[in-house]
Amino acid sequence: MNKFFFCSRLNRIFVTYELWYVMDNILKRLRRYVSPVFLALLVASFVLWYIAKLNYTYSTRQRVRVDVDGVPFEVTCVVEGIGTNLFGYRMYMNKTLRIPLSDLRYRVSREEGHEGKIILDPQSLQSAIAVQLSDIKVVSVDEVPEIDKPQKK
Repeated sequence: MNKFFFCSRLNRIFVTYELWYVMDNILKRLRRYVSPVFLALLVASFVLWYIAKLNYTYSTRQRVRVDVDGVPFEVTCVVEGIGTNLFGYRMYMNKTLRIPLSDLRYRVSREEGHEGKIILDPQSLQSAIAVQLSDIKVVSVDEVPEIDKPQKK
């Protein structure tokens, strides 16, 4: 270990300690002037405000994992829906959407260097994703990558 690494590590520890010391002083002063009940009610009001705002309709970009007959890829979609549905999808949706190639329109690429790749139609992919995401409206699908031709079983 060289001395520069050791010095930088000590510097980080010192800065972290300084930050902790400053935050501790701020909290001590806050306890002296601000009631803990007030802080609890402030936090509660923020949580209730946030929950109330989630009932509105929002649009956002969402990355969706797709598996077309064993060929996985990610695509970015613009989705629209109620905030609670979008929040739930973003936080708890970790699954891959399985879509059979027979449900999609596609063409085989004939470009040099891309032989044997499949070019998926964005509208058919959007429709297939929308069917599986029933509570969220899929507005559009951004750039769909070329995929390898799935192996027949």
